[in-house]
Amino acid sequence: MSTCTVTSDITVRLMTGGPEVELAATFAYFASDPYAVRLSFHVGEPEPVEWTFSRALLRTGLEHAFGPGDVRIWPACDGLLNIELSSPFGQARFELLAEAAAAFLNRTYQAVPDGAEPEHRDDDVDTELADLLRQEGGAR
Repeated sequence: MSTCTVTSDITVRLMTGGPEVELAATFAYFASDPYAVRLSFHVGEPEPVEWTFSRALLRTGLEHAFGPGDVRIWPACDGLLNIELSSPFGQARFELLAEAAAAFLNRTYQAVPDGAEPEHRDDDVDTELADLLRQEGGAR
């Protein structure tokens, strides 16, 4: 089981169409979940608002617009990175320094190189599938 964790505290700007709102946020990467990154927004509540998306999405979004689903990421020409999040409850766009996101991403690849993710997964797909099938069989 991989226990390496990479975190980076950043400042993001919530783009509201009116005055911009600065928020504290944290990127987190856990080697035990090697395909995902988490972005947590600290909004004054006891628990942060957390979004999880693929590490590959962040990497691609640093270079060009990408994100066919609820998370879209694209670079701006002024050294900023845009992250747009959509849910049934609404949509929000954030700006942050692309350099900060790239530095975090580089640290994740130092922890788990590209292509080495399967060696770090903290799950057993066969066991999980057997458990799900057993639960499904018992639920009837």
